[in-house]
Amino acid sequence: MPFTEYTFNAENSVDRIFYGRIDVKKSSSFLFYRENSVVQHLIHHLKYRNQEQLAPFLGDWYGQILKEDPGLQGIIDFVIPVPLHTKKLRKRGYNQVTGFAKKLAHHLEATFVDDLLLKTANTKTQTKKGRIGRWQNNKALYILSDMKALKNKNVLLVDDVITTGATMEICTEALLQVPGIGVYLTSMAVVPLT
Repeated sequence: MPFTEYTFNAENSVDRIFYGRIDVKKSSSFLFYRENSVVQHLIHHLKYRNQEQLAPFLGDWYGQILKEDPGLQGIIDFVIPVPLHTKKLRKRGYNQVTGFAKKLAHHLEATFVDDLLLKTANTKTQTKKGRIGRWQNNKALYILSDMKALKNKNVLLVDDVITTGATMEICTEALLQVPGIGVYLTSMAVVPLT
């Protein structure tokens, strides 16, 4: 498996994706995502072939690594998956990130919540869009249902794949409306910078 071996205490290329864009404490990712790779096939099967069991499997694996990471020990209060719109959730039957995020929360001794960050509109797949297209498509699509619950808390926001970082950027902008919040980012995989 193409592990990134990035940690939450050393600078890495996932951090660099977000420099100058959003104020996050730290970013990382579990695996490298390349076209026609094992990771691409795993995530494709997870999202489009009803292989929901892959998410907790990967989350348990990565969670065991993260609980040993000194950059995260005892810091995270909430683990939040990037949400799906309710229509897409009904159609797919599950959020592909949920099982992964739940396992991370378990290993980090944090609370998993999937009802505080909400997606307000159903958008088409973003896999064929560039950074600007993703950003324009995502603008104002994510809202918070309860800002008070996150006040002065540290949140780990979780996605499946970080490509351009646009989705994580828009979700983080919504989270940063909360006073005193600290946002950390992670994903199952990241497209390597070229």
